[in-house]
Amino acid sequence: MKLTVTGDINAFYVQTLCMIFFPGEKFVENQEITEDTPIMEVTVKNSETGSYAWAKLTYQGKTAEAEKTVDFIPQVTKQRTAKIAAGNVVLAVGSEILGYRPSWGMLTGVRPSKVAMEMLLNGNSKAKVRKILNNDYFVIPKKAALATDIARREQKIMGNPDIKDCSIYISIPFCPSRCSYCSFVSYTTPKLLSLIPAYLDKLCDDLANLLDTVIELELNLKTVYIGGGTPTILTEEQLEKLLSLIDSKIDVSSLEEFTLEGGRPDTITEGKLAVAKKHGITRVSVNPQSLNEQVIKSIGRSHSIDEFYRAFEIAKNSGIKCINTDLIAGLPGDTFKYFSSTFDKIIALEPENITVHTFCVKKAADILAQNQNIYSIRGGDVGKCVDYSQLRAQAAGYLPYYMYRQKNTVGNFENVGFAQEGTEGLYNIYMMEEVHSILSVGAGAVTKLVEYYPANIASTKIIRHFNPKYPYEYLDNYSSAKVIEEIKKFYACH
Repeated sequence: MKLTVTGDINAFYVQTLCMIFFPGEKFVENQEITEDTPIMEVTVKNSETGSYAWAKLTYQGKTAEAEKTVDFIPQVTKQRTAKIAAGNVVLAVGSEILGYRPSWGMLTGVRPSKVAMEMLLNGNSKAKVRKILNNDYFVIPKKAALATDIARREQKIMGNPDIKDCSIYISIPFCPSRCSYCSFVSYTTPKLLSLIPAYLDKLCDDLANLLDTVIELELNLKTVYIGGGTPTILTEEQLEKLLSLIDSKIDVSSLEEFTLEGGRPDTITEGKLAVAKKHGITRVSVNPQSLNEQVIKSIGRSHSIDEFYRAFEIAKNSGIKCINTDLIAGLPGDTFKYFSSTFDKIIALEPENITVHTFCVKKAADILAQNQNIYSIRGGDVGKCVDYSQLRAQAAGYLPYYMYRQKNTVGNFENVGFAQEGTEGLYNIYMMEEVHSILSVGAGAVTKLVEYYPANIASTKIIRHFNPKYPYEYLDNYSSAKVIEEIKKFYACH
């Protein structure tokens, strides 16, 4: 796609708007132009009173233009106003040329409920927030209601975050096989899997230092999340080593939540979950993604449907109080008939949490090499699948409690977590809404030091520290000492 952006607007933001209509597009300078090349021009200019935006789109012999002025108002920053103006004109020309209205309107960020929460904290009623999302951001009514309902629920769960609240994320970036849609830094070859023992040794050293720092600074450690990858790829002995370290440093019974991301059913055993339960794990994931054999084989999952049911039964009998299952709507080869059948079967199992993702095509995913045309603007059956999951879940007593969105999702839909009341995945909320610091160890992990202002979310400050992406880099030349010092420096100022 050829994109020209001028004036008072961030070019990357305009790119994300364009990708609503042209998912998977690349923005390359000096690219060859053909009739099938979308050409977008966007200009935004701020004046003393508001933001003016203009856009022009030419595609497949058609051209559309639009302009919009949005006045500044006290509760909305100039930057946000410019984004609203730009979103107006890009949506106008995109909709005219392609005949498509996105469900989420101009909301492109990963946290639509944060937009709703900011408006609620500014004193707007639930009805007013829905109206603003619908009228100003062009979010369709049912999505505006979803975002607002989740924001209200998150507010109640979060309470009043304190600067010393924090959570810990522990990265185990290894998997038994690589799903074709996956873009996570996870490693599957025998050579890379052979790094696990050395990786675990270093991870435990870094984790011990981090836990000592949490104790020294008298931080309020609220949740611990062991993710990946597939953490249950560790053997019982390796899991014992990791969990006993945590257990020896802190009182795990004081945590609000302690999650082990099991994920792959073929890695879950009675012994591993017995170790997990012994050391205080309170939440575990068992993720089938689909209960259709043909679909899970097509995406590279190495487990069978029977293995999922076996793993789920092990989790149910383990004594761990909360089980999450992940499903994906819109997988290649899936249909509404298959997905709705899968969802009904999961509901019948009564897990405490169900997370429904929309299939997302990442640039690093293997599936792109298999099918370059996998991006879909409308998404086929996906909208029906997402709607069905939300209606069916709530009818069964599950409430939506957190949500996020990604670029290049099929049909531009959302990912939603549902929970039986009182079993919400707290780490998911804290991490997604960025209300307290997330201290991280391991390859590919990111530490986020958060200075949260509930009265003015837009003023929240976040300092990010990125660990090396690859396990071999993490093993070769990485020291956590610098991040530990940055953590101490951050809290010394608060």
